[in-house]
Amino acid sequence: MTAEHPRAGRPGASPTPSPGVPGQTTTPSPETGPDTTPPPSPPPVPAPGGGPAPGPATQTPHTLPPAADPAPTVPLPRGATGGHPHEPAAHPLAQAPTDARPHPEPPPHHSGPPAAADAHRAHPGARRRRGPATRTDADAGAGVGSAPYRPPTRALAPLRETGRLFALAATVARDMFRRPFQFREFVEQFWFVASVTILPAALVSVPFGAVIALQVGSLTQQLGAQSFTGGASVLAVIQQASPLIVALLIAGAGGSAICADLGSRKIREELDAMEVMGVSPVQRLVVPRVLATMLVAVLLNGMVSVVGTLGGYFFNVIMQDGTPGAYLASFSALAQLPDLWISEIKALIFGFLAGIVAAHRGLNPRGGPKGVGDAVNQSVVITFLLLFFVNMVLTAIYLQVVPAKGA
Repeated sequence: MTAEHPRAGRPGASPTPSPGVPGQTTTPSPETGPDTTPPPSPPPVPAPGGGPAPGPATQTPHTLPPAADPAPTVPLPRGATGGHPHEPAAHPLAQAPTDARPHPEPPPHHSGPPAAADAHRAHPGARRRRGPATRTDADAGAGVGSAPYRPPTRALAPLRETGRLFALAATVARDMFRRPFQFREFVEQFWFVASVTILPAALVSVPFGAVIALQVGSLTQQLGAQSFTGGASVLAVIQQASPLIVALLIAGAGGSAICADLGSRKIREELDAMEVMGVSPVQRLVVPRVLATMLVAVLLNGMVSVVGTLGGYFFNVIMQDGTPGAYLASFSALAQLPDLWISEIKALIFGFLAGIVAAHRGLNPRGGPKGVGDAVNQSVVITFLLLFFVNMVLTAIYLQVVPAKGA
C-alpha cells in the first residue's frame, strides 16, 4: 500500500491552488477550513552573475506569474558598493563626478531676506554680495555709549570746498609733469585766453597808470618832492597794479569761459564718459587750461607794465607840468630788478589761481544749466577775493625779504 497524505482522498475535498507558491495546491480541511499556509520553500540561490535566482524545477509554463517590469537601475558613483563583484572599488579619496556631487545645504542661520536665501540655495557656490551699508538712528544708538548719527552740517561746507580746491591744485601741479602732454589743447587754450584779454588789458592799463600818476604827483607836490613822482608811480604800477589788472581780466574773461566750458561738459556727462574710457579729465582738459592762463598772465603782465608806465609818464608830464628827465631819473633811483621779478611771480601765481578756481567750479556745477551760470559767477568772485588776499601776503613777504634800494 502506498502512504497517502492525511488530508488527501477525503470526500468533498478538492485540491486548491496555493496562493503563496505557484504550482502548489492545498486541500481544505473539514475542521479548520482551507489551509492557506504555504509549505516552506528553499532559499533562492544567487546566480553566478549576480542576476535573479531561477525558479524551482517543478514549475510549469502555465503556472508561472506574469513577469514584472525590471526596476530602473540608477548608476552609482565610482567607488560605491553594489557593482560587479569582480570590479575593483575606486580609491576612497577619488573625487566623484560633478553631476553626482550633492549640493551643500544652506547655512542653518541665514539672516538675509528670503530672496537672497533662495538665490543662495539655487547657487550655493556663488559668493553673495553685500550692498552698501545704510546707517539708521536705531543702528547708531544700538551700541552702548555710541553717539547717534548726525548728518554733516552746512557750516563745514566752505571747509570742504576749500579742501577740494587745494586737492585739485595739487593734482594739477602733479599732472603738469606727466606724459602725455596735451600740447595741441594747450596752444588752442593759450590763443583763446590771450585773444579775449589782450585788448581789455591794454585799455584798462592806461587809466590805471594815469590815476596812479596823478594821485602820486599831487601828493609829492604837497610834500615838495616832485622829483620822486616818476619813481613812485612806476613802482606802484609794476608791483601792484599790473599783476592785479592781468589777473582780474583773466579771471573775468578767460576764467569765466573756462568754467562755462567745463561745466557744460560736466552736465552733458562728457567728463564721466572720459573717466569710463580711462582718460583723466584733469590731465586732458584742466592742465592745458591752467598752463595757458599762467603763460598768458606772465606775458600780459609785461605789456600792462609798459603801457601803464607810458600812461603815467604822459599824464605826469603833460597835465602836471613835470619834467621828463626828473621822471626817468627818479625811476632809476628808486626801482630795482627784484621789483620786476616779484611782479612776474605775482602774475604767474595769480594766473594759476584764476585757472584753478575756474576749473574747480566748472567741474562741480549744481542744478543743471542754471548751476553752470551760478558756477561762473562764483568762480569770478572767489578769484577776486583770493587775488587780493594772496597779493597782500606776497607783498608783505617781499618787503621783508628784499631790502629797499639804497637802504
